[in-house]
Amino acid sequence: MKLVFATSNKHKLTEMRQILPTGFEVEGLADIGFDEDLPETQETIEGNAIQKAETLNKIKHVNCFAEDTGLEIDVLDGAPGVRSARYAGTHRSSLDNMQKVLQEMSGKANRSARFRTVIALIIKDELVTFEGVIEGDILRAPEGSGGFGYDPIFKPNGFDHSFGILTSDVKNKISHRARATQKLIKYLRKL
Repeated sequence: MKLVFATSNKHKLTEMRQILPTGFEVEGLADIGFDEDLPETQETIEGNAIQKAETLNKIKHVNCFAEDTGLEIDVLDGAPGVRSARYAGTHRSSLDNMQKVLQEMSGKANRSARFRTVIALIIKDELVTFEGVIEGDILRAPEGSGGFGYDPIFKPNGFDHSFGILTSDVKNKISHRARATQKLIKYLRKL
């Protein structure tokens, strides 16, 4: 089955290709010659995922899916949340985003947080969404250089290290994106 993943993010595309089992072919936006920015103007993670998938489907008429992910920190009232990618500004620097979070968390005892991913799938003009969540804690300093985004400062519950240290094999089994993708796979197999 061939699907277009509505992303230009090479890290997300690689991760998705590693998670999906044999029999699923995933193309990114570059693979189909689409170089426009997809809108992300909604106030929720789910809204952004749906908006991106609907926009791509309307323009290219392809079976596609989009995802949006946010880091939700309890003591920051759920921030950065839907604004995770641009938390420190529109230039989308992961390092700046992490530093802003660590600065805002300075002196805070409650470190609980979660990553939330919503995947919006449009197949045969039908829209379905899938959510994946992983609970964890924000570390006091970055740990490791693996992964991307906030991975070096997020330690999932039940593990001793951040996503920045855990191998991609481990992350791709337990992460928020993996959990949402497993629901997507289950749905696609029923089709």
